[in-house]
Amino acid sequence: MPFTLPDVWTWDMWFADDGTDYHVFYLKASRALGDPNRRHFHVTIGHAISDDLRTWQEVPDALIVSDEPAFDDYTTWTGSVVRDDDGEWRMFYTGTSRTETGVVQRIGAASSPDLYSWTKRDGAVTEADPRWYEKFGSGQWFDEAWRDPWVYRDADRWHMLITARANTGDADNRGVIGHATSTDLDTWTVQPPLSASGAGFGQLEVPQLATIDQRQVLIFSCLTNEMSSARRIDGGGGVWAVTIDDPNGPFPIDRAVRLTDESLYAGRLIQHRSGHWFLFAFHHVDADGEFVGALSDPIPVSWGSDGDLRVTDGRFDHLRTHAPAAQPSSN
Repeated sequence: MPFTLPDVWTWDMWFADDGTDYHVFYLKASRALGDPNRRHFHVTIGHAISDDLRTWQEVPDALIVSDEPAFDDYTTWTGSVVRDDDGEWRMFYTGTSRTETGVVQRIGAASSPDLYSWTKRDGAVTEADPRWYEKFGSGQWFDEAWRDPWVYRDADRWHMLITARANTGDADNRGVIGHATSTDLDTWTVQPPLSASGAGFGQLEVPQLATIDQRQVLIFSCLTNEMSSARRIDGGGGVWAVTIDDPNGPFPIDRAVRLTDESLYAGRLIQHRSGHWFLFAFHHVDADGEFVGALSDPIPVSWGSDGDLRVTDGRFDHLRTHAPAAQPSSN
């Protein structure tokens, strides 16, 4: 059964494996809000554990907003967790402030010895650099997208993939994979994006890079109303995947195909200790279009004969296997 909590909605999630338990961190908000659209600004980062990726036990929440004034005194949103060379866990997460009415996003960090007790670092560690990325106030979008950090190590550097937008182009074509690098997880340098705008997405939410059977794949999510008209020919939004040839970019977002429809959103890939790979996502909308807000069970994935990653339980076989040509960038 999906991980459903009776008193709260749950949505975006990220995982850590300590060798004994799987840990899932997720966004949660009280159902007493009534309107699920209000959840974004009444949010806490929850925490649950499991020994099999199926049965979850809720434990104390991981993070809440900081006291004012702070870059995250309004919201704490989606992130990722890694372990540093000293064995300490690091969580990177999205924050917004009340003084900016939550429209400017920055990325912060917290540390933990055990994944249960977290200490926030003062101040943000990265924010959008106007040399490459759209800043709020351009009139193109409803916020300054700089969120959903996915952190991983490659050789001697740490990389951070970020939901971001290019600073030129049509509004529904500016979505890019933002990028920052670090040698120590403390000091971060913002880099040019790892993908080009013009692929038909207004934003590429909750990006993740994974290596499955020695092949790399990027997944991200986008809703129908945040895509270009050319991209909508594919039938709508959901979780998307694209095979990556070079982890240093550019990522060929124009070749992305849908893993799911919009019934599931904010997908994450995780490897079970058996070696099998699974997709998790949150149950987004039901058949009537009503918001659900519950974490899915693990969904098996594998490489298809066409070279694309696919869900293997058959539920999304009706989706097209190849994306339409994206609109050319107006850059």
